[in-house]
Amino acid sequence: MIGRRRRLGEWGETLAARYLAHCGYEVLARKWRCAAGEIDIVARHDGMLVFVEVRARNGNDPGMAAESITDAKRVRLMTLASAFLESHRLPADTPWRIDVVAIAAGSHGRAASIEHIPYAVEET
Repeated sequence: MIGRRRRLGEWGETLAARYLAHCGYEVLARKWRCAAGEIDIVARHDGMLVFVEVRARNGNDPGMAAESITDAKRVRLMTLASAFLESHRLPADTPWRIDVVAIAAGSHGRAASIEHIPYAVEET
């Protein structure tokens, strides 16, 4: 089961990176890791740093994937974004946001749908 889930995640991240590049995003890093965890994709778009959480799920409903972001995951993503900024010694006023790319996997290795949600995770 873990192997299948991991393959789906890898597939989703690859597809999301291609999708973002096609939309004009510059993908800076994939699978950026630190002690707090991992950021799926770090990109730049219109002068803003964009941290992207990729959620891939089987089925035709990308909303299912987007809704899987729990409060704990939101807190972790905010922590990871701060850690990235700090580790790269970026100025405190660097503009950034956290997006979600939700992918519903269709048949034969194709996406049934891709939903990009800018500013999906914000400080509360």
